[in-house]
Amino acid sequence: MSKTVAMEDIVSLTKRRGFIYQGSELYGGLSGTWDYGPLGIQLKRNISNAWWKFFVEDRDDTYGIDAAILMNQKVWQASGHVDGFSDPLVEDMVNKKRHRADHLLEDAGVENVAAMSTEQMNQAFKDNNIKSPDGNELSEIRQFNMMFQTNVGAIQDETSVSYLRPETAQGMFVNFKNIVDSFSPNIPFATAQIGKAFRNEISPRDFIFRVREFEQMEIEVFAHPDNWREVFDEWLELQKQFYLSIGLPEEKLHFIDVPAEDRAHYSKHSIDSEFDYIIGQKELGGCAYRTDHDLSAHMKHSGKNLEYRPKDGSPAFVPHVIEPTFGLDRLVLAVIDSSYVEDEVNGEKRVYLKLPKHLAPVKVAVSPLLKNKPELVEKAREVYAQLKKDIGSVMWDDNGNIGKRYRRQDEIGTPYCVVIDFDSLEDNSVTVRHRDTTEQERVAISDLVGKIS
Repeated sequence: MSKTVAMEDIVSLTKRRGFIYQGSELYGGLSGTWDYGPLGIQLKRNISNAWWKFFVEDRDDTYGIDAAILMNQKVWQASGHVDGFSDPLVEDMVNKKRHRADHLLEDAGVENVAAMSTEQMNQAFKDNNIKSPDGNELSEIRQFNMMFQTNVGAIQDETSVSYLRPETAQGMFVNFKNIVDSFSPNIPFATAQIGKAFRNEISPRDFIFRVREFEQMEIEVFAHPDNWREVFDEWLELQKQFYLSIGLPEEKLHFIDVPAEDRAHYSKHSIDSEFDYIIGQKELGGCAYRTDHDLSAHMKHSGKNLEYRPKDGSPAFVPHVIEPTFGLDRLVLAVIDSSYVEDEVNGEKRVYLKLPKHLAPVKVAVSPLLKNKPELVEKAREVYAQLKKDIGSVMWDDNGNIGKRYRRQDEIGTPYCVVIDFDSLEDNSVTVRHRDTTEQERVAISDLVGKIS
């Protein structure tokens, strides 16, 4: 059976096979940034497409939007991000490297860090004699705002300030009235969005788990304040079912009731979904009851009425919000993590990604048994063209011998390899090799699409 898999194994495979590269690698990289290669972006899109179908296309009460990344600075003032979106920072007094204070405390085994004030964290550093990762003395903690600030327009002054959004949620809150005016939805209803968000993390780490540029998939469910709990429970269950639908093992999923002292200031109830990554049990997503905090704040600061008027003539009210949120990059890591398998085939080590078939970036690889035999190549090209037309995610692979091709396709998670041999020229059948079992079977070319689909 396989050895204990390390994060280095996954990082190595994803780079070697074209899933994920270090951002700006040509120039030494940029910390906290990663580039998705051809196979990585396809896997990422397959996950996001599955999410969109599950939560938007298959429902009649969810409205998709794509809000701008740059927003009026007043949005972030109203939401509280300008004044309060910060992390505790400490600095190595010798080499000036900066670190998240809460991460260093947690790494040292200090408990209940999230509930500590800055003063309590400073005292915990002293009590536990915590040094920097390089063994040096640390500065006092100060708060560091994580938003990336920029300016809009030719003149740079206070009025031109904007920010790269640190979350996608606010774009849905400021469009609440637009959705109501355009579609007159019955409540409860939801808005959904997939998009980039940016946080100037002090110490990004653990591959694509904690980064400075990432992609969120978020839903804002607008509900009557009297039945928020019913709506919350419904969407939490949907969140669980989605995780299972993309192949995450149920035994690796944990749903943690977040205590009051650890919740965001806007939340009255939160359930974090956590996953057993190679790096330990870490947050994958969450479901939060945000009350009317956001709509009321934007109503106050904008002066616009954001109440919902029921169609039955009952009193208007400011909806309360249930927010299921998902980190797309963390989902990619969870899918790869749970799919990574090492075994032995004929006495040789094999690494393969046991990806769910609907998520695999390549569904089928087509090969001629020998690439120097024109008649095999011609027949293989015909099969490839037909599968490409009917299935789409099909790869042509004639590099190296057939054994090396199988290993390469196993590593990228391709469920099926189709090989055209000399018998194919006579009986119009091919060899189909299955990724998980390595078993092979003969299938008529006319039956291929149905068999693979």
